[in-house]
Amino acid sequence: MPIYKILKVNASTTVYIWEVLESEPDLSAGIVLTPYCQKRMSGMKSEMHRRAFLSIRHLMAEAGYVDADLFYDGFGKPHLRDGKKISITHSNQFTGIIVSDDQEVGIDIEKQREKILRIAHKFTPIEEYRTIANTDALIRKLTIVWGSKEALYKIYAEPGLSFLHHIDVADFSFDSSGTTAEILYRGDSSFYDIRFFEFEGFTCVYAVKK
Repeated sequence: MPIYKILKVNASTTVYIWEVLESEPDLSAGIVLTPYCQKRMSGMKSEMHRRAFLSIRHLMAEAGYVDADLFYDGFGKPHLRDGKKISITHSNQFTGIIVSDDQEVGIDIEKQREKILRIAHKFTPIEEYRTIANTDALIRKLTIVWGSKEALYKIYAEPGLSFLHHIDVADFSFDSSGTTAEILYRGDSSFYDIRFFEFEGFTCVYAVKK
C-alpha cells in the first residue's frame, strides 16, 4: 500500500498522498464504488486515470471514509456527508487528498514542466518574476503559484472566478514553504494560508481558509 506521505497540517486537518504503483485489479480490491462513481470510472479511457481514481478511494479509507461518504455538488466540488471538508488532486502517478474537520481546504499536485513558462501570462502577472534569471527556479516558482491558484479555485468553486484577475498570491521564498493569498471576487474578499512542498519533480500545494 504505497502511501507516499501523510502530513498533519494542524489538529483538525491532514494531507494524504499516494504513489500509484499498483495495477488496476490490485487497486480495485476492497473498494466498493457507488453507481455514480462506477459510471464515472467506466467512462475513463485512460487506465492511469482509473488507477488514480481508485487510489483516491484508498486515501479516503486511510482517512476513515468509503466512496459512499463522498458526493459532488453542481459545480463538481467534492463534499463529505458528515460535513467535514475534502479536496482531491491527481497528477501523473501521484494522487492526494486533504481532509479537515472544520476548515475549507484545497489541494493541488503539479508536475514541474517547462510548459508553464508559455502559459504563465494567463494566470499571473509574469512581469513580477523578471528578476528570476534561473529557468529552473522560475519553473518551480510558477508551478507553486499555479498550484496555489488551483487549490484556491477548488475551495471557492464559483463560475467566472479568474486566476489572473481575482486570485492574488503573495510573493514568497522557496525556504518559507508557504505564503498567503486573497480572493477578491464580486466585491467579496477572503483570505487563505498556503503551504507547499516539492518532491521528485512535483509540487504539492494546499490552502486553508483563514
